[in-house]
Amino acid sequence: MSSPRFHASSPAHGTGRQKSQFTYRHLALLASYSTMSPLRVVAHVDLDAFYAQCEMIRLGVAEDQPLAVQQWQGLIAVNYPARAFGIGRHCTVTDAKKLCPKLISQHVATWKEGDEKWAYHEDAASHIGTHKVSLDPYRLQSRKILALIKESLPSHMQKVEKASVDEVFLDLSAQIHSILLQRFPELTNPPPYDDPTERLPLPPVTALDWQADALVDLEDAEAEADDPDWDDVAILIGSEIVRDIRAQIRQTLGYTCSAGIAGNKMLSKLGSGYKKPNQQTVIRNRAVGHFLSDMKFTKIRNLGGKLGDQVVSTFHTEAIKDLLPVPVEQMKLKLGDDTGVWLYNTIRGVDSSEVNSRTQIKSMLSAKSFRPSVNNQEQAVKWLRIFSADIFSRLVEEGVLENKRRPKTINLHHRQGGQTRSRQSSIPQGRTLDETTLFELAKNLLSQIIQEGRVWPCANLSLSVGGFEDGITGNKGIGAFLLKGDEARESKSREGSVGVSTHERPEKKRRVDNPGIQRFFPKRENSSGGDAEASVDDDVADTDKTQIRTKEASPNRSGSHPKPITDYVKVCTRCDARLDSAEALQNHLDWHLAKDLQDEERGRPTFASHHSTVPRGQKTAAASSSSSKKITRGSASSSKLEHGQSKLKFG
Repeated sequence: MSSPRFHASSPAHGTGRQKSQFTYRHLALLASYSTMSPLRVVAHVDLDAFYAQCEMIRLGVAEDQPLAVQQWQGLIAVNYPARAFGIGRHCTVTDAKKLCPKLISQHVATWKEGDEKWAYHEDAASHIGTHKVSLDPYRLQSRKILALIKESLPSHMQKVEKASVDEVFLDLSAQIHSILLQRFPELTNPPPYDDPTERLPLPPVTALDWQADALVDLEDAEAEADDPDWDDVAILIGSEIVRDIRAQIRQTLGYTCSAGIAGNKMLSKLGSGYKKPNQQTVIRNRAVGHFLSDMKFTKIRNLGGKLGDQVVSTFHTEAIKDLLPVPVEQMKLKLGDDTGVWLYNTIRGVDSSEVNSRTQIKSMLSAKSFRPSVNNQEQAVKWLRIFSADIFSRLVEEGVLENKRRPKTINLHHRQGGQTRSRQSSIPQGRTLDETTLFELAKNLLSQIIQEGRVWPCANLSLSVGGFEDGITGNKGIGAFLLKGDEARESKSREGSVGVSTHERPEKKRRVDNPGIQRFFPKRENSSGGDAEASVDDDVADTDKTQIRTKEASPNRSGSHPKPITDYVKVCTRCDARLDSAEALQNHLDWHLAKDLQDEERGRPTFASHHSTVPRGQKTAAASSSSSKKITRGSASSSKLEHGQSKLKFG
């Protein structure tokens, strides 16, 4: 639902201006999302009474039905029909129903002991001691909305920041730049004299159609008669894009949202709350001063808390218009250099913060404040089971089962009286993460805290996971390294593996046939003289002779011919596993190396620590660090070997 295109242009000389105030460089900056471009356009999309809308859509109630979302005996969201009765989030359920007897008060979903998933329980409000709130239904809807917003934008021009569960910032600059060049081909011409500081020609339009947008007025009403400049045209295109996105959300998912469109994040957020619900506000650059003049600065982000209180107590006002005459030097003197300059710019609508596309979750938390307190370990463990199930259900949504993303750490916080204790542990990598693993880790952390003593009664417990990283897909599990014969070939064909081409250079083929890692490990002798020794043609380090050599395929020790080998081509010298190709053997030996490294980190003895070898052409760390000691062949026998070293025989 785009707005009509521009009206026919009027003669440029009618305005008395021949050129735009913006340059070709400003236009180029728009394409790169530069926060310094005066043509920049940022939108803030805010869902209207989001939790209440989620419940209205889930329950299928009429849009004019008063509804509030209940948590225990309080309200956490109130829809606009209910607000008309004077109901707010400060009301109790009892007071709200006195104001509006027809009010629907829907309790949020909760977890309870034994449940594998959150659910809506009719009696949840009376079970505060045994139930835990779940906001997962709202998170799931939020993800659907975010996905739809991204689908509405060009795939290569998506700069989207999820600010919270119900609000999103969009930097539309690059998309608007692309549309400007399509609608006004003259902008594609190079600047005169190839000078990017040359001013752009004026837009060939005299009026812009803002449709139903709430357009912030200019301070000078007569200035509305002036022809628009490129910043006005850019922000109009931004309003068209946002109007279409809001219509898509409404049509596809049923949610209404409000939006603010302006030149930066701060102004766009103020704009989205200016006219609610289901409207969008456009703040043109020329209207910023008028828009902010009657506003309290405590409504601006970062000025609603302690800093805002400090500014109020320092200057004895919370009105922006009263602060505007204060010189920047005085603000720096009273608040410090950085804060003073920031405040001076902020009350004038200046904000260079970037829209960050950080839509992925960084951490997950599940917590409970106990009333009454928890008094023993058994009770606490029951809650840890609920926390683990809660977090794991959200991890599944993040793709942990497909190894798309997974956390690296788990944290437990315990509060008793005024004391908070915390314990952290790493989450084992290299295996599938499940609910049981989280629960066992959480119990272990709780046991560590209990060992310190004086932990009961407990007023609050919280379990969290963090350190998320993208998973590696396509890796084989341990079992895949040990497949034999037909199974191995079948697995290989499923992976689409391609053997070494006969047209490859000989050097390339030797590298594949000769996996360097095997020479780090000695060959395990097989006294029976069978398959274990056959077809091993890779470089190995024989620890018995401390001599690097190449083992050719040969008859077994008994002198009889080796058994025919049809299913196996390569044999692991460490575990006698039989692999069907050099590549499979390389993968298998890589697994051994990874296992050794993991065991070494855990303090277990590794294979290499028992069978020390020195790779060809490589010094050991100990040898490098003691290079100042001169060791000759004649004195080598008297030299003391460090742990992990072995002697080499030459000649």
